[in-house]
Amino acid sequence: MKTFGRIVLGTAALGAATVGYAAAIERTRWTLREATVPVLAEGAPPLRVLHISDLHMMPGQRSKQRWVAELAKLEPDLVVNTGDNLAHRHAVPGVVRALGPLLDLPGVFVFGSNDYYAPKPKNPVRYLLPKARKKRIHGIPLPWRDLRAAFVEHGWIDLTHSRQTFTVADQTIVAAGLDDPHLKRDRYEDIAGQPDPTAALRLGVTHSPEPRVLDLFAADGYDLVMAGHTHGGQLRVPGYGALVTNCELDRTRARGVSRWGAHTWLHVSAGLGTSPYAPVRFACPPEASLLTLVPRSNGAGQDGSGRQSRTRFGAGADIR
Repeated sequence: MKTFGRIVLGTAALGAATVGYAAAIERTRWTLREATVPVLAEGAPPLRVLHISDLHMMPGQRSKQRWVAELAKLEPDLVVNTGDNLAHRHAVPGVVRALGPLLDLPGVFVFGSNDYYAPKPKNPVRYLLPKARKKRIHGIPLPWRDLRAAFVEHGWIDLTHSRQTFTVADQTIVAAGLDDPHLKRDRYEDIAGQPDPTAALRLGVTHSPEPRVLDLFAADGYDLVMAGHTHGGQLRVPGYGALVTNCELDRTRARGVSRWGAHTWLHVSAGLGTSPYAPVRFACPPEASLLTLVPRSNGAGQDGSGRQSRTRFGAGADIR
């Protein structure tokens, strides 16, 4: 019985330590993930794209705000924001404070469910339930119009159900985006059709990487689709990966670069935040991603994946 008691106590202590680490340490272990993705037209010079997603900002999250603001030192050619910026009705100033230096750079964005509605307390077990047994729960409306106005005022392009052609670093980009498919607000018919095949990059942007919309982007010939929403699984098992994705995407694609069909590449950001009602991450630190886009002829590894590396910076650290 003494041995059994020690096992029980040891297991409880390990569980408590794991939860403490996930809530107090890893949740604020800000991380820059880097990847090289061969998606550009032949002969095009490299493009550096910074992917920001799922900030889930609360007003007092100053460490996150400082770290995100420091990302401007990376001098990306383009910033892509795939939504879920807010987690509180008073968080717009915090988001603008975090993104302020980046708003002076070329940028595009779409919104996610937590730009429209505040989070609510939920039983975390519901994320492990089959889809048919889940009921979508919304909190109070959030001031997404104020956030949109701030983005647009600084020159960022709202891609919600819109296809836009613009120039970045002397290269032509065609980009199109959707409202959040997780809320079934997407209307792909508004952007359907093949984008300009002469563009250096044809970019699709969506908050939730639902396969039904990824298939449509791929069928129209987009080179790269960027998304967030999954939090990389938020809780990952070392050697196994994400347990869930909170959407129809398979868990092996919960974060990072992968192929979607013969032509299209997909990048899913694990994001920088969590719901205030589930403030834990394990084996999945909060991240921003810097993608170096290169011509397709540069290729990739024999497994067909983009070349990836990871560099971690502590809270408040300089970006070098």
